[in-house]
Amino acid sequence: MANIKYLRTGIVSLCLFSAISISAFNNRPEIVSLQDNTVVKNTSSKFKSQRPKESVRLFKSQSVENEIVRVKKLLTNAKLAWMFENCFPNTLDTTVRHRKTDGKDDTVVYTGDIHAMWLRDSGAQVWPYVQLANKDPQLKSMLAGVIRRQFKCIIIDPYANAFLDPHDPNPDHQWQTDLTDMKPELHERKWEIDSLCYPIRLAYHYWKTTGDSSVFDEEWLQAIENVLKTFKEQQRKDSLGPYKFQRETPKASDTVVNDGWGNPVKPVGLIASTFRPSDDASIYQFLIPSNFFAVTSLRKAAEILNAVNNKSGLAKECTDLAQEVETALKKYATVNHPKHGTIYAFEVDGFGGVNLMDDANVPSLLAMPYLGDIDANDPIYQNTRRFVWSEDNPYFFKGTAGEGIGGPHVSHVSLNMIWPMSIMMKAFTSQDDEEIKACVKMLMDTDAGTGFMHESFYKDDATKFTREWFAWQNTLFGELILKLVDEGKVDLLNSIK
Repeated sequence: MANIKYLRTGIVSLCLFSAISISAFNNRPEIVSLQDNTVVKNTSSKFKSQRPKESVRLFKSQSVENEIVRVKKLLTNAKLAWMFENCFPNTLDTTVRHRKTDGKDDTVVYTGDIHAMWLRDSGAQVWPYVQLANKDPQLKSMLAGVIRRQFKCIIIDPYANAFLDPHDPNPDHQWQTDLTDMKPELHERKWEIDSLCYPIRLAYHYWKTTGDSSVFDEEWLQAIENVLKTFKEQQRKDSLGPYKFQRETPKASDTVVNDGWGNPVKPVGLIASTFRPSDDASIYQFLIPSNFFAVTSLRKAAEILNAVNNKSGLAKECTDLAQEVETALKKYATVNHPKHGTIYAFEVDGFGGVNLMDDANVPSLLAMPYLGDIDANDPIYQNTRRFVWSEDNPYFFKGTAGEGIGGPHVSHVSLNMIWPMSIMMKAFTSQDDEEIKACVKMLMDTDAGTGFMHESFYKDDATKFTREWFAWQNTLFGELILKLVDEGKVDLLNSIK
């Protein structure tokens, strides 16, 4: 049994793989050594399935298995077909705990190597399976359970980003000493706007795809009221609000300045996000991509409230807040860059302070069209896209192994760590087939021979990477390949050498 170091919450922790995680990576290349908190892998393995044995897979979906067979038959590149087979079902195989609570579906989705459920990660992990739900009643029930569990989490604490499995006999309480209003149900309590957006995005997509509105019950109404209350508190019009956070840590981005309140913001209608989707503290708390995400999420919530719940008053609160934030974005979200023209800032404070960068985690500036928050043809977005994928972005790295965007989340390993997620987002938002092809090839070339995606890899050597088992990145890769296949780009994929 191997000891693997993993990175997720900013402090390197030692993880002794459980039986399921060993099974999830059986027949993997032997680990050669550990250097600088990265995993260095032997790349000699060939294309044997890296999925766990069927007997220990946590959730089985026939419709997902059928998709794997269909896509593999279409792909002539053996490695790409192998990686799709490994990655697309990884969330189901290794992270899903589906059960009934009070007679209703209830699903906890771990992020992978950490036994906790991030609202963001879990919503993204199961997203690509929604399109298959009408073909598979069990899959549909599991997805309904994720939505219901997310609503329960928001009711417990709308300021928390990660929650514990109530059935876990050994819950990970390592952050219970954080200086914030921790509760026993929480794994971590970092306030991030997107944590309240991903559940709405998933629930709306599920409803539109399946027609099932049963998930929008009283818990949904409690959850959306908490979302509205929290967003309004974090506009900080009358006060700093109830949330503050500090942690005893050597990592500056894992704690919050000014006694836990963060750097000041001017109340201009935007929503403050103390932390980014990377779980790193914001510098200027008006995080622009997350505010765009809030606008579209509030409008989706309003549509549900009107159509399903007949709650026109609550729906109007959502649309009014969305309009207010959108108006503020038009005034404060852009800046004139000397090389790239008018672009979207990553963070602002309303006083004139601007942070020009992008982080790999989604929502990001690059990923805004992927989330449906902005049109990919928007000229300001296109300027921003060129900026973030250039050396003018301080977290863009380019080396002999690949190029892409990283972030401070793994900067204590190396400032030159590229997140595959950023390469995927470039492909998702691209309208250029050659660019898409180059992205997919880079993803294939930087798997370190494992057949899986990782949190990040070193720009000059992809065998040095963080996080052996990160289900979001794996499933996202599968989502990308499935999207390209369904868009008729099989020939493009098969042209990759």
